[in-house]
Amino acid sequence: MPLGQPPEGEQNPYSQDPYQQSWGPQPSSGGGGGGGNRAKAVAIAAATTVVVAAGVSGALILGGGKDDSADGRGGDTNASASASPSATASASASASGHPHAGESERPTVPGWKVVLNPKWGTAFDAPPDWVVKPPDLIIGFEDSKVDYSDPHNWGKTVIVMSAPAVLRENWCLSVDDKSGRTHGTDLAAAGTKGAQGAESTDDVALSQVTRWVYGGYTQPDKKSIVSDRTAQPYTTVSGIKGSIAWARSRNTPRKGTCESDGKAVTFGFKNSAGDFVAWSLYGATGVKDELPDSTIMKILSTVRLHGTPRPSAS
Repeated sequence: MPLGQPPEGEQNPYSQDPYQQSWGPQPSSGGGGGGGNRAKAVAIAAATTVVVAAGVSGALILGGGKDDSADGRGGDTNASASASPSATASASASASGHPHAGESERPTVPGWKVVLNPKWGTAFDAPPDWVVKPPDLIIGFEDSKVDYSDPHNWGKTVIVMSAPAVLRENWCLSVDDKSGRTHGTDLAAAGTKGAQGAESTDDVALSQVTRWVYGGYTQPDKKSIVSDRTAQPYTTVSGIKGSIAWARSRNTPRKGTCESDGKAVTFGFKNSAGDFVAWSLYGATGVKDELPDSTIMKILSTVRLHGTPRPSAS
């Protein structure tokens, strides 16, 4: 995939990317080892308003009032209360055991699983070894500067998406040096989010793809991300026309045992309601079990419209 570097100082008017105005030379050198943890992942279920201090990639947040479109403009996701360790286990079990709307649907790739997003009226297929999460679950990455000693500062997100599918949950486990909490890192994940305020499908792809690499693999480093300068036209097997863009990190400075470089692809398109939508997939790179680009493109090719989208929240 041809990769370039965003122009110096270029800023998308609606994405408010935290790193978009400060790109530096490529690439930077990095090290390895240590016990730190750069990427704090978040999971949000829209059912309740409880913050749970979970051991799965940072914090499992069960919160209402925000959805996957909110962070498209760089907004924060904040919650109001903390739960006990026993509540953590119950909440995690509830989320993982949620009945999936795609179980009765037929995949376009035999043997794969259907992943539905009723809010945005979309679907895609995931390989059989992926875990399909509940449609109302939102996952993403927190700002690395979140202070877990102060619950009021939890939940500042870099990027999120909903109705995800995940490859090898807790692929790597590490212990946070400051909080002592165990964090799980997924090998890869894919899902969908809104892109309200976007001007085109190119705009959708370019403004969101770098957030996934920054949030999951490089923050606070901004110099090791390499991204497409321009989006490329793409049409899925079902005939959805849109734009795709790739981003990758190279030689990112590392401190944690689970930290690696990463890659992401975002497909920008419109759903049946005419809303801009972003489908994204991110994953670790330079590791033994790295998800091949060929598999990523096969998953992307299955993206399709499904059902009637729910009214979009502003």
